[in-house]
Amino acid sequence: MLDPVSALATASAAFNVIKKGFEVGRDIEQMAGDLGRWMGAMSDLSEAEHQIKNPPIFKKLFAGKSVEQEAMEIFAAKKKAEQMREELKQYIQWSLGTRAWDELIRMEGQIRKERQETLYNQARRRQKFVEILTIGIAISIGIVLLTTAALVLKG
Repeated sequence: MLDPVSALATASAAFNVIKKGFEVGRDIEQMAGDLGRWMGAMSDLSEAEHQIKNPPIFKKLFAGKSVEQEAMEIFAAKKKAEQMREELKQYIQWSLGTRAWDELIRMEGQIRKERQETLYNQARRRQKFVEILTIGIAISIGIVLLTTAALVLKG
């Protein structure tokens, strides 16, 4: 499961490098890797929110954090992400114009879609497989225990 705090930390680190780059006059091309890292972290943050809203079965049963704590973490992370996005928008529009921001948003959407199709869907399939396997094993153990108990009581 993705952690919103970790995703925000990655986004913040990348954002700080990007911000410093604008301050010292670096080209957007020179900051492409940092922008990609920021976009990936923002995508991870959205996925973490999705996972908190739709937790796996065992997460519901054995949650480490309270629902309220997770909700506050994701809320705080989203607010910080919104601030970073707005500040980045201002930097890009000021230095490169509105079209550059629109292009960046399209790129972010594409990155998010690709991550959805590869990383997140793969992780969801893996999680579903583990859940089904665990339930199957639990049912099998239950059947063995019931059969053993029936044989002991019968015999």
